Amino acid sequence: MADQEFAGKTALVTGGSRGIGRATCVALAREGAAVAINFTANESAANETRALVEAEGVKAMIVQADVSDADQVASMTATVERDLGPIDLLVANAGIGTANTHADLDFAKWSRTMAVNVDGVYHSIMAVKDGMLARGYGRIVCTASIAGLFARPFLLDYAVSKAAVIAIVRNFGPGLAPAIRINAVAPGLTDTDMIGGLASEQLNSMVEVTPMKRVGKPDEIAQMILFQLSDRSSFTTGQTMVADGGRVTLP
Repeated sequence: MADQEFAGKTALVTGGSRGIGRATCVALAREGAAVAINFTANESAANETRALVEAEGVKAMIVQADVSDADQVASMTATVERDLGPIDLLVANAGIGTANTHADLDFAKWSRTMAVNVDGVYHSIMAVKDGMLARGYGRIVCTASIAGLFARPFLLDYAVSKAAVIAIVRNFGPGLAPAIRINAVAPGLTDTDMIGGLASEQLNSMVEVTPMKRVGKPDEIAQMILFQLSDRSSFTTGQTMVADGGRVTLP
């Protein structure tokens, strides 16, 4: 359809099988993009997302890779470009989150969080940027978190990793411009598997301090990501946009 903004484009969404990643894959498909859905272990969930994408009438594929491994990311991007075409749109969404204070944390936990949440973003950007630069077009969005914007001593490694994602975007932005725009979305409390381990009292207390008094929906975050990928944000790069119901506000 003529009004589909991403018709003829190929998108890669890391961590695309569930939650915000799945919602983003479907939203991209509705705008005409062919979508590659990255997953690490849950092939069944990835195939469910693939079916939802294909129901929108576009091409889709699933591709397994641990984004913390540069070789796996390189192989993944090569496979996507062989089967769907050059990657125009990257959503670096894959991430893990565990609740660790300094007392709970050890170097193995720290290293794994950084490997997935920080190195994974780096590997994904590095795997696609040269092709985007050569073609003169690329759009990248990275999933950060409001945990990266203010102190979270009970989410120590996760919060630090998401602050690093924000810094990656801030510094890659001017370096990749003008051909590539790269931005981040910082979600707040969102209805994904990541909040499944929260006790009801903890969840309720977090909702209470959210001005909009509710948990966000994955599709609401996906719509912010689509905005950042689209020409509606054509003068924006290196930025982090918050979608959290008002809990954190940027200056």
